[in-house]
Amino acid sequence: MALAAAFVHAQKIQQKNVPASVQKGFQKQFPNNKEVKWEKEKENYEAGFKLNGTKTSAIFNISGTLLETETAISQNALSAPAKAYVAKHYPNQKIKEAAKITNAKGEVTYEAEIKGKDLIFDNNGQFLKGIKD
Repeated sequence: MALAAAFVHAQKIQQKNVPASVQKGFQKQFPNNKEVKWEKEKENYEAGFKLNGTKTSAIFNISGTLLETETAISQNALSAPAKAYVAKHYPNQKIKEAAKITNAKGEVTYEAEIKGKDLIFDNNGQFLKGIKD
């Protein structure tokens, strides 16, 4: 969920400006990824990259600890209850992007991005919250 919020106020930064501890944490988690785009969100760092051909991002704290990952998924991969929620509450909007978010504890949530808002759902497709862009 923090990752979704990170997109709102993130600043692009060059890899040379990413602390060594963060880069080391990234390499430990994703050793085969060399093409990484970095952004800074408040005190955390977000790495954008492709993992097995899929758009992925990961947020690390200043110590290099992985806080969460967000992996792009197809809209069809969202659960029926999540899609039904969007259709009912946002009838004139289409889902632009969808993602699976896994936090450091291994807890999974799903995100459906619509115009101006990210909608977060639990593993069963129940609405948790909306985050404004």
